[in-house]
Amino acid sequence: MAAWGLLAAWTLHDAEELATMASWAREHRTELAERLPWIPERVWELDQRHVTVAIGLMGALVASAAASGPKSGLYRAAVASFGVHGVIHLAQAAAMRGYTPGAVTAPLVVIPYSVWAWRRLEDRRLPAWSWLLLPLALGGVHAAAHVLTKPRDRHF
Repeated sequence: MAAWGLLAAWTLHDAEELATMASWAREHRTELAERLPWIPERVWELDQRHVTVAIGLMGALVASAAASGPKSGLYRAAVASFGVHGVIHLAQAAAMRGYTPGAVTAPLVVIPYSVWAWRRLEDRRLPAWSWLLLPLALGGVHAAAHVLTKPRDRHF
């Protein structure tokens, strides 16, 4: 039950991101580029197709973690990463002094689920690689979405 709750909580959270991320990034692109000048501006060019593909790919990863069950290191690392992800959303909203995609479901779904699921675990040890899961998963799905959704030259 708790393991598949990860996929359910993630689905609720990412439905919010799916509905808001592309338009929010488009509306705040200039502000993001000014606040974070070390990040290439093209990073903020998220169209709906890219967001949809990235969320779908992340869904496959989350489903894999849920399927692995609460005794697996992958599941424990995913629960911990999901909770950290929720806290990051709150920090982003505070830094932007307003709404950011995911900020509504982070405190209502992500963080409560993560705390509840973590407390239910018999083994709370995290694998040594677990601190890499969140950045690699987020970076990987966005990189893959970029490759899969970039316009292709059509030479016949």
